Amino acid sequence: MHPFRFLPLLLCALYSFSALHANAQSAQTPSLEPSTHAQLQHDALKTFQEKIVPFVSTYCTECHGDKKRKGGMTFRSALKTPAAAAFRKQWKLSAASLKAHDMPPEDAKKQPTAEETAVFLDWVANMKFLSAKDPGVFVIRRLNKVEYANTLHDLLGTDPAIAQELPDEVFGAGYLNSLSPLLMEQLVGIASEVVHRALPPGGQPSPLEIELFGNPPTSPQDQRETARRITLPLARKAYRRPPSDPELDVLMDVFDLAVKNGRSYPDSLRLVLKAILVSPQFLFLTPTAQPDADHPIVPLDDHQLASRLSYLLWSTMPDEELAALADAGKLRDPAVLAGQARRLLAHPRSRALFDGFGAQWLGIGKLAEKTFDPQKFPQMTGEMRQAMYEEARLFFESVMRENRSVVSFIDSDYTFLNATLAPFYGLENEVSGSAMQRVRLSNPNRGGILGMPGILATTSFPNRTSPVNRGVWVLEQVLGEHVPPAPANVPALDKQDQKKVGHLTLRQRTELHRTNPVCANCHKILDPIGFGLENFDAIGRWRDQDDQGNPIDAAGELPGEKRFSSPYELKKILALRTEDLCRNLTEKLLAYALGRQLEGYDELVVDQLTEAIAKDGYRMQTLITQIVTSYPFTHRRTQELEPAPTHAKKVAH
Repeated sequence: MHPFRFLPLLLCALYSFSALHANAQSAQTPSLEPSTHAQLQHDALKTFQEKIVPFVSTYCTECHGDKKRKGGMTFRSALKTPAAAAFRKQWKLSAASLKAHDMPPEDAKKQPTAEETAVFLDWVANMKFLSAKDPGVFVIRRLNKVEYANTLHDLLGTDPAIAQELPDEVFGAGYLNSLSPLLMEQLVGIASEVVHRALPPGGQPSPLEIELFGNPPTSPQDQRETARRITLPLARKAYRRPPSDPELDVLMDVFDLAVKNGRSYPDSLRLVLKAILVSPQFLFLTPTAQPDADHPIVPLDDHQLASRLSYLLWSTMPDEELAALADAGKLRDPAVLAGQARRLLAHPRSRALFDGFGAQWLGIGKLAEKTFDPQKFPQMTGEMRQAMYEEARLFFESVMRENRSVVSFIDSDYTFLNATLAPFYGLENEVSGSAMQRVRLSNPNRGGILGMPGILATTSFPNRTSPVNRGVWVLEQVLGEHVPPAPANVPALDKQDQKKVGHLTLRQRTELHRTNPVCANCHKILDPIGFGLENFDAIGRWRDQDDQGNPIDAAGELPGEKRFSSPYELKKILALRTEDLCRNLTEKLLAYALGRQLEGYDELVVDQLTEAIAKDGYRMQTLITQIVTSYPFTHRRTQELEPAPTHAKKVAH
């Protein structure tokens, strides 16, 4: 058996995250005054004991208690530890259901008063104050497929396509952090191929080999010393930080084993490089500070900040300027960190922020695989789908790079089109060629993400529009509202008796569906938004009549007597909700940047970020720089914090 067959797997066992170390330094970040936070925590706990516990016991536990757990929900544990992160979503969904009058159900014997409901909703909005100051855990995660391919390219000039056979990740506010045996085998194979392509054995050394390894030492006695000196910068670049002595020792053990088995000096260094490429220090983004028993919260070191910033905005390793600042210990300065963020955003490589975050936020990443009825929509070719994706990407990048207000996402007077997509806008005579080009729009119903064909298509069914899907998308993805899940046993529109509803328009059928009292409360908010976009068909083309030839009725009303009769008027109403737009985008981008779901104290951070962003006109670059200099982005928790007490304690004034 080949003596090196299992070496990469052995290396993964030899490496330990405990060997990843660096000195932690202190940093200051703005936050609530301790006395203010303590008072707010006291108030929230007092309200919980005096109002919320009786409320839940009276109106909720009959169906969601110990004996009955309808929908799989019980308040038993949530009442014991209300501030626990595990129950944050439960409280939010409960508030959304209560706000929509879905719960308690209409046939329940007891119904809360308007005052009781208001107290509950207000408490859920303020339960964030129950959390102690906490940046959250640092999510140790492996590089995703795109990041891995980009990093190999920047490290050794390898074609990113070499990683195309790796499985695609399931994206979200977080990443997979495991290595299955199959994936590890694939990574080992790719590492072997990368080294072979970059540094082919035999013959004259390539320019890259001379750059990496230099000339072989003339004296055999100096080989190991030279090899260690060469390995240090290789590991520094691949690990995105200086390697520790124990980490270098492991790599030199690989070199020694290769020499012992008769490998040449260059071949032994190639094996060291392969070992670097399969090491967890290369494959994973990790914190580099050891747990500190005396400090449960520590700031990230400069090298980790450099990696966190670079992978957020470029999906690859830090470049030379960012790495040099990390080596000099200057990235802890918020002004320097923000300046580097702006520099990275100005570079074309920042398209990675859209591919990783923007496409996920808008839902357009699913467009390539979405099914459409080929008889009704033969236009949905691969070329058309790509044009739709590029329109959204270029528009997102323009808002970001031009530092526009987040309101531009809702209401703007330009977009990006080519000859493929232009007919959807009625501009086929004005746009030619396959290249995407910036186009000024005169139709006020277009402009912004609500009128983009790709986004309208992703929120449709294969053969028709979906006012409900579009309404949910606007509420959740744009405004950050929590929409309760659909009740069980309610038939979909397609399951309605066709003999009774076949002559009705989609709007009439949806309104008939809404006569079910279980559905009415949510749909009275969802449906008007969806109806307001009904002038766009299932793939985003403008229409004045539906598929049956009936005139489109896009009229609707939102809470507060805000009436509209067209997509343009709906956009104007939504654009006025600037703070909601900003807060939602901040929450989603912060969760993406941290690689985890937001928890209790994160809400206080989002409060502070939104306030700071508002002072600069809700500009997109300000939003991003505020996130990358925020407390959760620059710090991490090293041990569990004490949970908030369940009883209010007196606060000294």
